[in-house]
Amino acid sequence: MKKTISFTRQWGFVLFVGLLSALFAPHSSGLIASAHAASVSGLPDFADLVEKAGPAVVNIRTTERVMPGESAASSPEDEEMQEFFRRFFGVPIPRQQQPDHAPRDRKQAPSPQQKQQGEEVPRGVGSGFIISPDGYVLTNAHVVEGADEVYVTLTDKREFKAKIVGVDKRTDVAVVKIDGSNLPRLPIGDPNKLRVGEWVIAIGSPFGLDNTVTAGIISAKARDTGEYLPLIQTDVAVNPGNSGGPLINMRGEVVGINSQIYSRSGGYMGISFAVPIDEAMRVAEQLRTTGRVTRGRIGVQIGEVTKDVAETLGLPRAEGALVQRVEPGAPAEKAGVEAGDIILKYNGAPVDRATDLPRMVGATKPGSHATLTVWRKGGSRDISLTVAELEPEKTAKKEDEQQAQPAPPPNAFGLVVKDLSEAQKKELKIDAGVMVETSEGSAARAGLRPGDVILRLNNTDVTDAKQFNMLVSKLDPKKMAVMLVRRGDASQFVPVRPNSQ
Repeated sequence: MKKTISFTRQWGFVLFVGLLSALFAPHSSGLIASAHAASVSGLPDFADLVEKAGPAVVNIRTTERVMPGESAASSPEDEEMQEFFRRFFGVPIPRQQQPDHAPRDRKQAPSPQQKQQGEEVPRGVGSGFIISPDGYVLTNAHVVEGADEVYVTLTDKREFKAKIVGVDKRTDVAVVKIDGSNLPRLPIGDPNKLRVGEWVIAIGSPFGLDNTVTAGIISAKARDTGEYLPLIQTDVAVNPGNSGGPLINMRGEVVGINSQIYSRSGGYMGISFAVPIDEAMRVAEQLRTTGRVTRGRIGVQIGEVTKDVAETLGLPRAEGALVQRVEPGAPAEKAGVEAGDIILKYNGAPVDRATDLPRMVGATKPGSHATLTVWRKGGSRDISLTVAELEPEKTAKKEDEQQAQPAPPPNAFGLVVKDLSEAQKKELKIDAGVMVETSEGSAARAGLRPGDVILRLNNTDVTDAKQFNMLVSKLDPKKMAVMLVRRGDASQFVPVRPNSQ
């Protein structure tokens, strides 16, 4: 009997649940469906935006010319990895050694005529976007840096050989030009109107995959990861090959140039950075006009003002740029700026953080007057000065030429020496001498090493590298010679036989 009652109760419960399900199933499914529809309708649709903006985004590939028997600097795969580690908050990875060839610094640099006859090999890939109908293209400086040839490919598969108009390493912005007319271009937006959390997309060629679209949101604004630029932080997926491509808002306007990612593993980790387009366009305008960018400088080394320092010095809050050092002869020194001053304003604009000052000064035209408001000994004062020009960076071409110059051959001792600078002489408190650059052969066996300073050979004082090498060339290889060598603060005589085996 008990079993029958239990069985009946169980079936009664099942029937009750089934009745409830039958009554409310249509309503509940409708609620779920409407909620799902609402969530789907709330997501952005990028299709129209991509269709409109895509044709103005280009693929950029670079090549270099190598002489017969000479290996290329890197393969495309190596270049992609180099881009990760070199540009994206990592450390450079060593390139594969080429054991079949002599060191590059021992080779004579090829002439331009020889270079033109060399084999053209792939160097790297990147992205860019057209900013004018007549063919000006904006990209990253590191995309075209060191390239012998630059090729721009449009979405309709037309390919152009591009001319590098100008490169600015400090902002990582470059302008290249292709011969075209009525080309599609991207409208320029205002990054100052960006809001954290709004949707943006990136279009580029990650790993050479043309017109790849990724989407995300603005994660933060004005990140201090660049010397002269407050970068835009996003969570848009950016990989090697995306560099130089546009960051686009939902109105189809470019708001930034995708430039950097943060990565510990070499892969995308959810954080990427873009150069604000307003800053990039200011740089691009100078590059188009003069081929280079001029910036102002006042000659101070600065640091952040901590809360403890601000409280101790009587500042209401931690703000400004603390002057740690004033360069001799710089505009700041001439105007009376002192170490320990805190620069609170530049031309009336507040300096909230130390990183604001280089950007403000850099944007000032050299030769113009500026006013600093500084905090010194419990009070503020205004200091007027004339802004100087920041020294331009050495171009990659000049650096390559310097590196390509053949090293001088070792002398009979196996030494390569160089002249001492005036600063080195002053530091060492000596009037003359030469510094050892490389040591091999008999000199190495005698214990000489790079950095040693040679003051005397036998009884003759050494004045410079030319005189020292001449003296060595006149030595009798059968007789021992002795050099007075300084290492650190101590000096000693070192006997060496020329051409000793």
